Amino acid sequence: MAKDLPKSVRRFGSRYGRRTRLKFGQIERLQRSLQKCPYCNAIKAKRQSVGIFECKKCNAKFTGRAYSV
Repeated sequence: MAKDLPKSVRRFGSRYGRRTRLKFGQIERLQRSLQKCPYCNAIKAKRQSVGIFECKKCNAKFTGRAYSV
């Protein structure tokens, strides 16, 4: 059952329902991936906290949406 779910949401087991866990997995995958920096256009920006991102290439700190730039 849980084998076809993303690895990060397997920790919930059978709780909360399949659709909710799939949506949560998509959001979590997006927020943990590297984003495109608006200053140097490199895909090196990492989410620090809610809406705050930092580029590893040009060291720019900027705000964006909660999960993505």
